[in-house]
Amino acid sequence: MSSQIDSIAAQPAVQAALSHFQQSLHQAIQTIIAVQQIASPTFAEQARAAHVAERFMALGLLDVEQDAVDNVYGRFPGWMSHLSPVVVSAHMDTVFPDGTDLTVTRKNGRIYGPGIGDNSTGVAGLLLLIEAMNQFNLRPQADVWFVANVGEEGMGDLRGMRAVGERFGKSAAYLVVEGGLYGQIAHQAIGVRRFRLDVAANGGHSWANFGQASAIHALASIITHIDALPVPKTPKTTYNIGTIGGGTSVNTIAQTATCLLDLRSEDTEALAQLVQQVEGIVAQVEREKRGEVKVTMTQVGNRPAGQIPRQSPLVKLAEDALRAVDCPTATYIIGSTDANIPLSMGAQAVCVGLTESGNAHRLDEYIDPAKLPQGLGQLLLLLLAAAES
Repeated sequence: MSSQIDSIAAQPAVQAALSHFQQSLHQAIQTIIAVQQIASPTFAEQARAAHVAERFMALGLLDVEQDAVDNVYGRFPGWMSHLSPVVVSAHMDTVFPDGTDLTVTRKNGRIYGPGIGDNSTGVAGLLLLIEAMNQFNLRPQADVWFVANVGEEGMGDLRGMRAVGERFGKSAAYLVVEGGLYGQIAHQAIGVRRFRLDVAANGGHSWANFGQASAIHALASIITHIDALPVPKTPKTTYNIGTIGGGTSVNTIAQTATCLLDLRSEDTEALAQLVQQVEGIVAQVEREKRGEVKVTMTQVGNRPAGQIPRQSPLVKLAEDALRAVDCPTATYIIGSTDANIPLSMGAQAVCVGLTESGNAHRLDEYIDPAKLPQGLGQLLLLLLAAAES
């Protein structure tokens, strides 16, 4: 029996758009590089947001605007306004600080550059999709809101997508776009809790005050105990100390020390238990130091978990769309993406990718654009199908 995706893919205008993605690969790459060349660190996405807003308006989207956190919105009108909208989003921020050399190089078919895949390709994908829908007069049934959002990476804590979720609610369908991850579908979101541990002690001179409590030594003890925690493989649960700092000099007993702690799990209860274990370790070290050390544990990030069943209509559409662009097998992944927010709300949401990539969050990050036409094709088919639901 022909699927909804097959019926959409058989339409002549859709066939023309799918062929266009293959024929215009060079221009698509130029669009990706144009986005990548605009620095967009988390909390400093304004320049890239201005570029996207300008492009949204030039492409004829309606109601183009930026919200208080610098998310950029634009509406592609459907012809059945009573239907719940489809939200197609891609995060604008990268992990690279302002001043990073964004030079792009090419080797063996790959295109290298900081942020090229994560997520310049995703943002460019929104623009390329809108262009194709305009060029081939592909009007969806429901309104489609294209959103370039902020704050997905690191300490951004999904703040951009939180605002998107508040705006559109759980009745919308959400298609979250990543530049890499072609052939993969995420319909499950892991929970993430992040904490800053600040340790304070009296400190002193390394010789004259030897034996007084050191904030660094106390923090090291905490980290050692965390590193010894048994965590389940199923549901997968992890911990990581991402940064550490403190002290004054080599011959000073440290008065302060700090670290950032990342805790994750596929299961909400397992994550809560891990947090409790860390809190217990902190309390234990404070007791052992007999009041000479004070540890403050401050939550700095909370990415909620959520999921929809693999049998959900939106997941099935994503799988069928992959098959329609000659990717016979979908790989299902569990991750921490902007999809965490709508999934935690109980909304229909999936995260999909546009092409193959590697070395994410490294200066030598790359994309292999060979699969980009298929990735764009999958996203187009999925969008049109979701707008009929």
